[in-house]
Amino acid sequence: MTSWNDRRILDLFGIQLPVIQAPMAGATTVEMVIAASGAGGLGSLPSAQYSVEQLREALLRIRSETAAPINVNFFSHVTPADDPVAQMRWHSALAAYYVEHGLDPSAPVKGAGRAPFDNAFCSVVEEFRPEVVSFHFGLPADHLVERVKAAGARVISSATTVDEAVWLEAKGVDAVVAMGFEAGGHRGNFLTDDMSTQVGTMALVPQVVDAVRVPVIAAGGISDGRGVAAALMLGASAVQVGTAYLFCPEAKLPAVHARALASAGDDSTAITNVFTGRPARGVLNRVMRELGPLSTSVPAFPTAGAALAPIRAKAEEASKDDFTNLWSGQAARLAKHLPAGVLTKSLFEEALAVLDARANVDGL
Repeated sequence: MTSWNDRRILDLFGIQLPVIQAPMAGATTVEMVIAASGAGGLGSLPSAQYSVEQLREALLRIRSETAAPINVNFFSHVTPADDPVAQMRWHSALAAYYVEHGLDPSAPVKGAGRAPFDNAFCSVVEEFRPEVVSFHFGLPADHLVERVKAAGARVISSATTVDEAVWLEAKGVDAVVAMGFEAGGHRGNFLTDDMSTQVGTMALVPQVVDAVRVPVIAAGGISDGRGVAAALMLGASAVQVGTAYLFCPEAKLPAVHARALASAGDDSTAITNVFTGRPARGVLNRVMRELGPLSTSVPAFPTAGAALAPIRAKAEEASKDDFTNLWSGQAARLAKHLPAGVLTKSLFEEALAVLDARANVDGL
């Protein structure tokens, strides 16, 4: 077998391989996007890590080095109202850590957190006209989605349940990312906050495929060709891979994060809200164990990170990962240390080999 017969995502995005490099804020670099897209997959730029001007600079560089299709990803949360009481509660929970690291727990902290998609970001989309624009945490306002589509982009978003997938299709997305519970980083949930009922990838994908007419992209716990093959056999038209790309030389990670990933096993991660205020999967560390993993003391997303930043910096200076968000999916152990372009191709080539082997066994 030299190709995959489901071409819906390939034709929709104009790519050669049904492999999407996941947008991972803080870790994904311009170099990673260029390499993944250049290899025939879809490189994804996590724009929530940038200001508007930084995003323009990143896109200028990408467009100067590749004409291949790219995905530009945004968060679509609503900026929360100021909540001094919640902030005081959070600072109180962290006070002992400040004192331990020689910091003043009463000192003011700065940091607005990740910015949601707005008119300014939409203007950048209209200027650069990326082939795909993806969203996390649902979708932004209808008029913004309409502007994105008018700029020629295909629109996709993440769903963690069938209900979310159906909601996205009704809103006019071109494809749905079915994000299983195994996935690393922030959950894409937006219709539910109940983490106890979130669905695993292998159960979620076929149910979403049955529930919507648009193509489905599988995400969560896919780090090698076997995972890709399984997702395709369950009806996905493509896969989105995140954690495996963290092992690529193009990834940008603190040294403590890289070490945590290198030793992560199947049961090393947990869902936590202590780093940002929204549930996300990462390798267990001290602050997750002592304050969570899911804590009621954490203020609304994305305001929690600012208070953690000073103690995180002190800990990382001492080569400790106690307060670092060590995002990872449940299949880090399966990842290979390959350049992003090589990884993109090998994931699909290995999947085809698995499917060939399965077909040969079935034919006996």
